[in-house]
Amino acid sequence: MVSAVRRGESQRSVARRLGVGLRTVQYWVRRADGRRLDRVDFADRPRGPQQPGNRTSPEMEDRVLEVRRDLKERSDLGEYGAEAVRRALAAEGLVPLPSVRTLGRIAQRRGALDGRRRVRRTAPPRGWYLPEVAQDREELDSFDVVEALAIKGGEAFELFSGVSLHGGLPCAFIVAPSVTARAVVPCLQAHWREVGLPGYAQFDNDTRFQGPHGHPDVISRTVRLCLSLGVTPVFVPPRETGFQAQVENFNGLWQEKVWQRFVFEDIPGLTAQSARYIHAKRARGAVRRDSAPARRPFPADWHLDLQATPSGHVIFIRRTSDAGHVRLLERTFLVDAHWPRRLVRCEVDLDDQRLRCYALRRQAPADQPLLADIPYRLKKRRRPFHE
Repeated sequence: MVSAVRRGESQRSVARRLGVGLRTVQYWVRRADGRRLDRVDFADRPRGPQQPGNRTSPEMEDRVLEVRRDLKERSDLGEYGAEAVRRALAAEGLVPLPSVRTLGRIAQRRGALDGRRRVRRTAPPRGWYLPEVAQDREELDSFDVVEALAIKGGEAFELFSGVSLHGGLPCAFIVAPSVTARAVVPCLQAHWREVGLPGYAQFDNDTRFQGPHGHPDVISRTVRLCLSLGVTPVFVPPRETGFQAQVENFNGLWQEKVWQRFVFEDIPGLTAQSARYIHAKRARGAVRRDSAPARRPFPADWHLDLQATPSGHVIFIRRTSDAGHVRLLERTFLVDAHWPRRLVRCEVDLDDQRLRCYALRRQAPADQPLLADIPYRLKKRRRPFHE
């Protein structure tokens, strides 16, 4: 309706033709506000601000819990209830001063009360296990493969897909008959040449991404491609959900909006329809992408040398064993016997020849202390890559 009004049709005429009220047309015309239609967020949303005006700020809640904890540990009276917290805040000269009921609700919401009740904790920021991603300084692209697809009476194929964490920038490549380690490299190059380089590229532990699992100290051509371009590859924990949720959700959308929606006779027809969907998806998310961290331009004079010695960092998100060990690159390392069955971020520094392991907790995503600093050297590949 906005497009029709901009072409010169009256608002009343548009309202009659579409069967809506005049105020509806006026509302969406004001919403567009003279901007390009592909840059307007037409998603429906409730009236009013996203956060109520009387909502206590996270900083205030953190201060209330800090004062309550300090009173519980150090107060001479031993009182640390809502009234005691309010008196302590008043002594600090805090303005405006929350009411006693508000202080009680904060303690209840944040799980600080003594009673045993289920605590619904605040979700950590996106990409919380990578500090630069969590602080919106770097973008992260997640990639995945949808297997076992086939056109009825025709070719089999697989989908190599990806989506960025902050900007929601998608990509989809139809690869027939299957996605191999060799096929991943040109797909990544084509995508990054078009949209630019992220700071991190995230994969699951498939051999097409990580490399063969039968030999220690082996990194794949996919990892070498990322390191050659200054992109840090990240591998998520095996058999754990959540880390690849965004790209898996995009896989479901692609199958619903493209694969299951039409009947295709051949691969070129499917590729064309998928390209139209990706173009429309990117156009709709242009506003979100503008607020995402900047991507680096693809180097013009770059070429991939698979025989070159890799340089940079490779990150593995892992969960320790009962004894505090982690397994990566087909080797087992002791991280910390006092950190069993917990998440860790293992950073392989190929330049300094070190493996550094950091503790990870969703409840305290900003607190990532170093648990272990282990000497590690990636052995030189015996046989060269066949390019």
